[in-house]
Amino acid sequence: MDDAVLRARRRAWILRGAVSGILVLAVVVTRITNAWLTERFTETTRVRAELRLALYTGNIMSELQRTGVVPLLLARDPALIRALESGDFSTTSAVLIAARKDIAAASIRLLDATGRTVAATNRNQIGTSFASAPFFVEAQRSRETVFTAGSRDTGGTEFIYSRTLLSEGRPIGVIAVEAELSKFERAWAGISDAVAVVDSEGVIILTTEPRWRGVTVEEALAVRSAPNAIRRALQATADWANEPPDAYLRGTAVMRTESRIPFRGWRMISFTSYDSVRERVNAVLALEIMGFAIFLAVAFYLLSRRARVQSAAYRRESVELRALNARLSREIAERERVQKDLAVAEQTLAQSSKLAALGEMSAAVSHELNQPLAAMKTYLAGARLLLQRGRAEEALSSFQRIDDLIERMGAITRQLKSYARKGGEAFEPVDLRAAISSALAMMEPQLKSRTVRISRTLARGPVMVMADRIRLEQVIINLLRNALDATKGVAEPQIELMLTAGETAVLSVRDNGPGISELEKLFEPFWTTKKPGEGTGLGLAISSSIVSDFGGRLTAHNAAGGGAVFEVQLPLHADSAEGNTPRKNGIRAAE
Repeated sequence: MDDAVLRARRRAWILRGAVSGILVLAVVVTRITNAWLTERFTETTRVRAELRLALYTGNIMSELQRTGVVPLLLARDPALIRALESGDFSTTSAVLIAARKDIAAASIRLLDATGRTVAATNRNQIGTSFASAPFFVEAQRSRETVFTAGSRDTGGTEFIYSRTLLSEGRPIGVIAVEAELSKFERAWAGISDAVAVVDSEGVIILTTEPRWRGVTVEEALAVRSAPNAIRRALQATADWANEPPDAYLRGTAVMRTESRIPFRGWRMISFTSYDSVRERVNAVLALEIMGFAIFLAVAFYLLSRRARVQSAAYRRESVELRALNARLSREIAERERVQKDLAVAEQTLAQSSKLAALGEMSAAVSHELNQPLAAMKTYLAGARLLLQRGRAEEALSSFQRIDDLIERMGAITRQLKSYARKGGEAFEPVDLRAAISSALAMMEPQLKSRTVRISRTLARGPVMVMADRIRLEQVIINLLRNALDATKGVAEPQIELMLTAGETAVLSVRDNGPGISELEKLFEPFWTTKKPGEGTGLGLAISSSIVSDFGGRLTAHNAAGGGAVFEVQLPLHADSAEGNTPRKNGIRAAE
């Protein structure tokens, strides 16, 4: 008996030692793996950031070099020289506007010898004096093309190439061409966490963070709220596996990457968060920890099994067996009762879900069919008028359009049913440009009923995304309809559509209305700023859900110059937007 007890104790100590060894091994392997993977993934993230900076630097240099030759060409333009000599500037602004469209510059200004603006692409600047502006003074001194960077009155930085116009060796004026560098800020904002371009004095002149402009990088990073004790603890816990962070951006540890721009000592700095590194490392660590946990579970299972076998050897009496049997019977009865309750609860939940889906579908159908019904009403009225005038063939075309709208209503109904089932299966490559054109054609009756300036800036090549075409057009129509409603009280309503393609496809819909008062509630179902009876508050909620089904996101913000901007970001299906150059055209909906 004593030998058996000793053997049992010895086995217990051996097992405890094995478990302790496994725990120590797990800690050591986890720490080594964490350090190695963190270093590897951090370096990978840094290399990607450096590649992005190289691309951004090339874009900036290309834009500066392209704009830098324009003043030399315009300074030799005979039409501009004759206008300065004669004082007749009636057509000069039109010449500059045409040149601006050809070179895609931000603005062009022509100043006379006194520094007064006599012609400009922005006619509001005509008559303004820039006699003391650096770009005018430096151009007068050097007689060569000079570059200056200064702050705008409306905010931001303007980058100007200027050159003196000469007539018989004497200066008669200055031509100033502003480079369009602000467009890169919008492109960077959708890809990198934060990007800044600093000049030779260390002052930030371009950035994705508007509050950083005009200050140094150190001052920009220092402007952040002091974290409390709990936030410091959470931050330390989140960053325990990383190398000491280069900086903190909005309370998050970031990696700083810097690149030199071969232009006037400029530098570009990007800040990339460690979130991707931490997620990838945590995924591997989770697998390792799971493996050790399974190993320990097997060990504990063997231990418990041996204990049950030993316990069974000592329980010989039938009373204990009957008690055990009675207890098991009670547990089985209790489990059966719980299972029945669970089945009833599941049936109730299923019925509630069906009722909720039915209400969502009913509201969506009512909301989304208003547009085709309005168009059908317009075409019926036109067909009636054509028949009265004996123009039957033209009336038949209106009936054909009505038939197409009926087909579209059936498709919308089917798609809304699919939306109620939380999914769509009819995904296919869709050209966003074609979807925009189709949505504008669908909105033709509403556009013709008002005078609204519609401008489109689209990529030259196809911008292909994986989506359901009907639902994608539904999103665009909802955004256009909201823009039309927002500009009802505006004297000169304008709606701008811009489609760009980089790493993602981005469609922006901007209006010059009053803007959005409560952005945080914008995509909540049934929330609307319209009067009762004018809207259900479901359009943006449905649109946001549809874009999420496509793997993208729908966001909104107020524009700096007034109005609201809605952006639809979708992943590209193919390398369709690379090298695309946006082209701009405009249409006016009148009568």
